[in-house]
Amino acid sequence: MTKFRTVSIDGLDIFYREAGSRSNPTILLLHGFPTSSHMFRNLIPALSDRFHVVAPDYPGYGNSSMPTVQEFDYTFDRLAKIVEKFITAIDLQRYSLYVMDYGAPIGFRIAAKHPERVEALIVQNGNAYEEGIRGEFWEPIKAYWQNPSPENADKLRPFFTLETTKWQYINGVRNPEAISPDNWNIDQSFLDRPGNDEIQLALFYSYRTNPPLYPQWQEYFRKYQPPTLIVWGKNDFIFPAEGAYPYKRDLQKLEFHLLDTGHFALEEEGNAIADHIVRFMTTHISS
Repeated sequence: MTKFRTVSIDGLDIFYREAGSRSNPTILLLHGFPTSSHMFRNLIPALSDRFHVVAPDYPGYGNSSMPTVQEFDYTFDRLAKIVEKFITAIDLQRYSLYVMDYGAPIGFRIAAKHPERVEALIVQNGNAYEEGIRGEFWEPIKAYWQNPSPENADKLRPFFTLETTKWQYINGVRNPEAISPDNWNIDQSFLDRPGNDEIQLALFYSYRTNPPLYPQWQEYFRKYQPPTLIVWGKNDFIFPAEGAYPYKRDLQKLEFHLLDTGHFALEEEGNAIADHIVRFMTTHISS
């Protein structure tokens, strides 16, 4: 049974979902933009009979606190520190990381800082290589990195609309009718909160701090060789498959799967991803 819990971190309420016995290996699920731990709602029960599964919402997302940009420093460094403190607060000693989208720069910061705690990586459309942030989607974002002017900010605001949120879920999928509209309606209800657009702009701008860290994360991969499972929606326009292949350069214990779906691969390939995780974890991680 999934439990819905909240813990106080730096004065913020951090909501999280938790299921499974703590005597089993832990998998920490780190969500992407613009969603929350809701993206793992089906994966958690699919794994919880064999694993201890935890999925937090970051500040500004889902059911966690949403301080304003004046009250909280919305950067990837800060989000990683919040998740790191969350890990300590709920007493996770060792864990595997499932990273997706924003979860990758958050999770890889933590893994590179505490490599002894990380048992394995599960990477689902989460980038750590320059090859993965090229193309049309990234052009207005990179322009904003160079010049965070009001004009460049306005070019990004369509990313926070219902039309774009729905597009993130259905672009690249085989069968759009298989994707529940609850996904984009729930995400949009959080995006539409007053002040949340400024939070998202702050994090779009902060994303510029991630590529300079790619060499550090790649060195972590090479030095510590965490067993890694790639389960990547190959039709993703945001993080295309070009970003998946470079992991093969640095990781020796790598299981690699490109799935015929889009950005939120769990929506269409959730059962396959769960099966891959169970086999992979059973092979590489002892109970």
